[in-house]
Amino acid sequence: MASPIKFAHIVLKTTRYPEMVSWWKDFLQGEARHENDFIAFISYDDEHHRIAIAHIPNLEHQTPKRDGVEHFAFTYASLDDLFDQYERMKAKGVSPYWTINHGMTLSAYYRDPDGNQVETQVDSMTMDEADAFMAGPLFAANPIGIDVDFEALIARHRAGASFAEITDYATAGK
Repeated sequence: MASPIKFAHIVLKTTRYPEMVSWWKDFLQGEARHENDFIAFISYDDEHHRIAIAHIPNLEHQTPKRDGVEHFAFTYASLDDLFDQYERMKAKGVSPYWTINHGMTLSAYYRDPDGNQVETQVDSMTMDEADAFMAGPLFAANPIGIDVDFEALIARHRAGASFAEITDYATAGK
């Protein structure tokens, strides 16, 4: 049996429709391929939509103690792109609630207006390296990762630290 060839999109339902559509368009630097008073289909690449936002009146608001999706993630092409997104959102008053080195990624986590959690990340390992890392003792001892300070990492990066130095798991958080 064949596996899917890609993950296509996610649909979010909300009572905060205008705020959610605006936030996601800005966050993804995307555009609505179709938008009306009920639904917006937002994309930032060659896919017809990556996020759809549906306006559903009378929903109960999410609670953290509910089953469901924890978060979803978007990978950036480079460390510069990840840091640029961090600084762009920070300038708009939107800061991540968590920045972490997972070993195989360097990540920042945000909440949208409904509280949905979204991760922005850059891969710091090849697939083979990530597989070996995740099968190894460092990951087994801490499968979540090490908190990091993006401001400090950005300063180090601008001072000339290499990608490997910025994303090194052994020295993360120090």
